[in-house]
Amino acid sequence: LSNIQKKQNIHFKKGLLEGQYRQPTEIQKQTIGFALQGKDVLGAAKTGSGKTLAFLIPVLECLYRHQWTAMDGLGALIISPTRELAYQTFEVLRKVGKNHEFSAGLVIGGKDLKDELLKIHRTNIIICTPGRLLQHMDENSTFHASDLHMLVLDEADRILDMGFADTLNAIVENLPKSRQTLLFSATQTKSVKDLARLSLKNPEYVWVHEQAKFSTPATLEQSYMVCELHQKVNMLFSFLRSHLHKKIIVFFACCKEVQYLFRVFCRLRPGISVLALHGKQQQMKRVEVYNDFVRKKAAVLFATDIAARGLDFPAVNWVVQFDCPEDANTYIHRVGRTARYKEGGEALLILLPSEEKGMTTQLQEKKVPINKIQVNPEKLVSVQQKLEAFLAQEKEQKERAQRCFVSYLRSVYLMKNKDVFDVFQIKLPEYAMWTFEITFAKITDRNVNGPEKKKKPTRPSLCKPLHMNPI
Repeated sequence: LSNIQKKQNIHFKKGLLEGQYRQPTEIQKQTIGFALQGKDVLGAAKTGSGKTLAFLIPVLECLYRHQWTAMDGLGALIISPTRELAYQTFEVLRKVGKNHEFSAGLVIGGKDLKDELLKIHRTNIIICTPGRLLQHMDENSTFHASDLHMLVLDEADRILDMGFADTLNAIVENLPKSRQTLLFSATQTKSVKDLARLSLKNPEYVWVHEQAKFSTPATLEQSYMVCELHQKVNMLFSFLRSHLHKKIIVFFACCKEVQYLFRVFCRLRPGISVLALHGKQQQMKRVEVYNDFVRKKAAVLFATDIAARGLDFPAVNWVVQFDCPEDANTYIHRVGRTARYKEGGEALLILLPSEEKGMTTQLQEKKVPINKIQVNPEKLVSVQQKLEAFLAQEKEQKERAQRCFVSYLRSVYLMKNKDVFDVFQIKLPEYAMWTFEITFAKITDRNVNGPEKKKKPTRPSLCKPLHMNPI
């Protein structure tokens, strides 16, 4: 790693080389030097730019320089917005830091606090989500961070977007003022700047792509097509049939849509392995799906936006957005799952006629270069008869289809940007019949404007207990 290597110990260099990290990215070049000097850093860069190593390298190196041991307790705290991103960061830490003797913990819930009490106070590096960490601070009398050396806030904009502003402020208030803080964010919103003022001291600003012509990687080829809603399933099936040897992520608007169409495509057998990742899965299942997709050379992953931020899926060739994203920022984060680390990638956005003008205008304002392509009717494969047979055979799937239909309409109805999303422009009867084999009359009495009455959900089992093995 050229100049960076000169400042690092032999343990760390060995871990980097074994992890195939040989050339630093721009965010790493600009951040690591400041961090190793003990300065606070406020960093912003495009997705896929290598932010994870930009803070893991300083964390390991600084603790090594201070000769940190298990007796010294918590030395570094890394806060991530989601369990998936925390898990992924933990796995990268295990890879690059395995020659160190620091202990590392993944604290994202899943077990009673008592199961973690005896271990957490001897952990040198904790990677966590905000809610679980604050729970320890409030309820665990043995947990303290009085000697904390470094705080890392990863994807700070996403943490705030998810409603953790008060939680984050409470956490920061409980940490020593003398700590060093590294804050990373893909976007610099007002809330991020407010958080930076509260948590950083005279920070160094690292804006890697501030002067870039486009807000997405130059190696990413982006296209969109306009398609009627009832033809979308045919469109996706045809696309998958023509990309059988690729690794593809397909983003959908809601969990029920992923669940239903995952089952549909498994029955349609497009000729490529189909996986699903969404927020209603137990954490262990999400980790299993993530690892399965990473291992496969060719597969398609149906996902909600749970996969759109931070997660690193190696060698993804295509990102397909089956449903229009909420806004241009969401679009950018979705396509950021491909063309990572200077690799090439392609992205396809499928828009309804009513969405085209508003969405393309937003993308232009965000400096996203995207070209319109036309649908070739001759290459469009109809799966209508197979879908009819599938739903006729299984009553349960027919009910899933109806729930999916209502959930999708509700998601469109609740979108704030009415210049893009207008549920009244959707050809509802045609869409319902072609895609779900249900007549519109059957669903008109369903509550599209608000959630259905349900029993109070139980809290899902969160997967990872605290890891206390050496990295």
